[in-house]
Amino acid sequence: MKQDLIQKIKIPENTEVTIDGNIINVKGNEGEIKREFNLGKIKLEKKDQEIILSCKLGTKREKKIMNTILAHIENMLKGVNEKFEYKLKICFHHFPITVDVKDDEAIIKNFLGEKIPRKVKIPKGAEVKVNEQEITITSVNKEIAGQTAANFEKTTKIRMKDRRIFQDGIFITKKDGREI
Repeated sequence: MKQDLIQKIKIPENTEVTIDGNIINVKGNEGEIKREFNLGKIKLEKKDQEIILSCKLGTKREKKIMNTILAHIENMLKGVNEKFEYKLKICFHHFPITVDVKDDEAIIKNFLGEKIPRKVKIPKGAEVKVNEQEITITSVNKEIAGQTAANFEKTTKIRMKDRRIFQDGIFITKKDGREI
């Protein structure tokens, strides 16, 4: 059944939002994010201190798209005011693992006693800090922070060996305020 759909998002203080067609630019205390959305029939506008998403005679599909865009915009508003933080733990049983960060690349040395170091590409916009056995990743963009943490976990994935015995690796312990 088609119906008129309207969703509103309140813009927090100290946050500046500009909308140009289907491109949203959000500036805050911690940084700036610019993103383009594929809106289709959905209209995106800013009035006073609110972002309004609306659709005339929208179907279930438009409602799903609208809710997805709403979630992305809320993450953008949250990220520019307080950065997203992921924490990872370096775990090893026999061979001590060391992690060095240089520019846009992290080098994992001595993983399972391997001679050749493994490399992790760090996307632009993510900050990586290594403190002994803990890695902290912060970013204004939630997707970049999550992808960087996933890159670390994926790089140290053990194949062709029994996971019950070989438990070494780098694992996500905290995602944006949630303990895992």
